[in-house]
Amino acid sequence: MKSFFKTFFASFLASAVLLLIIVLLLISSLVSSIVSSTDTKVDVKPQTVLYMNLNYEIPDRTNNNNLGLVFNGSSFTEVDMTGMNDILNNIEAAKNDPNISGIFMELSQVGTSNANIEEIRNKLIEFKESGKFLISYAEAYSQNAYYLATVSDKIYMLPDGVLDIHGMASQPMFYKHLLEKLDIEMQIIRPANNKFKSAVEPYFLDKMSEANREQNSVLLNSMWGKICDDISKSRNISVEKINQFADDLTLLFDTQSAVDNNFIDGLIYRDEVIAMLHQLTNTAENKKVNIIKNSQYAKVRPELFTGEDRIAIVYASGQIIDGEGDESTIGSVTLSEAIRQARTDKKVKAIVMRVNSPGGSAVASEVIRREVELAAKEKPFIVSMGSYAASGGYWISSSSDYIFADPTTLTGSIGVFGTMPNLEGFMTDKVGLSFDVVKTNENSDFGTLVKPMTPYQLTMMQKHVTDTYDDFITLVSTERNLSKTFVDSIGQGRVWSGIDAIEIGLIDEFGGVEKAIAYAAEKANLESYSIKEYPAQEDMFESLFKTKTQEYYAKLLMKKNLGSTYQYLEAIETISKLEGVQALMPLTIVE
Repeated sequence: MKSFFKTFFASFLASAVLLLIIVLLLISSLVSSIVSSTDTKVDVKPQTVLYMNLNYEIPDRTNNNNLGLVFNGSSFTEVDMTGMNDILNNIEAAKNDPNISGIFMELSQVGTSNANIEEIRNKLIEFKESGKFLISYAEAYSQNAYYLATVSDKIYMLPDGVLDIHGMASQPMFYKHLLEKLDIEMQIIRPANNKFKSAVEPYFLDKMSEANREQNSVLLNSMWGKICDDISKSRNISVEKINQFADDLTLLFDTQSAVDNNFIDGLIYRDEVIAMLHQLTNTAENKKVNIIKNSQYAKVRPELFTGEDRIAIVYASGQIIDGEGDESTIGSVTLSEAIRQARTDKKVKAIVMRVNSPGGSAVASEVIRREVELAAKEKPFIVSMGSYAASGGYWISSSSDYIFADPTTLTGSIGVFGTMPNLEGFMTDKVGLSFDVVKTNENSDFGTLVKPMTPYQLTMMQKHVTDTYDDFITLVSTERNLSKTFVDSIGQGRVWSGIDAIEIGLIDEFGGVEKAIAYAAEKANLESYSIKEYPAQEDMFESLFKTKTQEYYAKLLMKKNLGSTYQYLEAIETISKLEGVQALMPLTIVE
């Protein structure tokens, strides 16, 4: 026994020392990476090209504290993680910067939604008014990447490259048979008429309901129609021809047909693109073209916003949860405090809330909405919807003064549901556990996961969920000046594109975050102003060892490694964390 403890403690001590060494090495690598990245001085010389590589998941705003550092297994390396805010501001600054000759976009996968791409495209259209060049190149274009590239003066691709245009689809995953095999019962409660609130369908169906299929079809055709129209205008290709090639996948396997049909301007190698940049910038062949990355330009570009008065931008990104949030979730406590800070700051004259959320907790949504309501009584409060602002995302937006969205923004989904798993069969028959209970009151064991709800409990839950839905449609009716009957008719959990949402009164105007800021400035009678962002970003070293931060970067790594299959893992994770009544968007778009 003495020998055992001696060996155990020796092993424990060795492991602890090894762990300490690894931590110290990581910190050393991190510090050296930070020093090297911050010591590098970047100058915008005459005839400089702004280089845009958007082959990553684009956040709403740049995290200025993590410096885009990613651990690659042996050291930290710096990668471009420029957010939408800096991408748009970079393009605006480059338009008027005499040292910027043009923009070179190298695209393959653009990690963001069509709505965000649309905002970038519109900004690049403004850039082209300056007369400066805009060219794109890729070894292979995904559909999203090509959609963005079509705004360019010229589009080039590797001779053996791939142009992937295939249309859009929604492909939900269903768990019904899996749950049956595991002997798990999902107890689902939703209002009787919330037929479009399909987030719960995977629990009890093995395919889409007719209502969900209808909703998906209308939504996808609306979004795809907008994309085809934009491509058609930019490339002078008929919508019919675009759909023909999407149907037969010719462009995917025949690169020359992409050139012959004006989808691509030329099949060339990257060195030929660089040679072209030499010509466009009048740079001698024996000298390097001055190129500045998005992340670098964001630090040195001319100041766009000046003035003592401020417009606050409040970022609401991710699923809505109770409590504190992080870079990928909207915590009711965190966001409410951010809105409160903007409201009470005397220098802040108007507030813009950028919403990118599929929804989440109904309780958390109402907590946040109350702060929006209070702020809107004191200052202009404008909402800018990004990729999606649906269900709870629409709930928190409803009390604003004015709502901007893009034509392909997903919004609406006015509906709620509740779930409670019953694991009794799984625990007893599969695992071999049994349970007993002693209780003081009839429903003291309500909420347990190892027995089904009683008929009375189901009745009470049904009433609660139905009442919550009634609160939702009443809120939208009041805030949007629509009849309650009409809101119910366009609600029932149905998701709408921005194109349809403006027709039914759920949004006020098409436009991105920049248009929302300009509108807020107009309402606040501001000619000059600066921008202040909320919530405040955490210090890098403070957040580095937080569980939420570690989870965030673990997800980024998994998304990178798993690609499109990550959406299924994410769906399972989302479902496993559902508690209480949910106002959550029911569908995922596959592009």
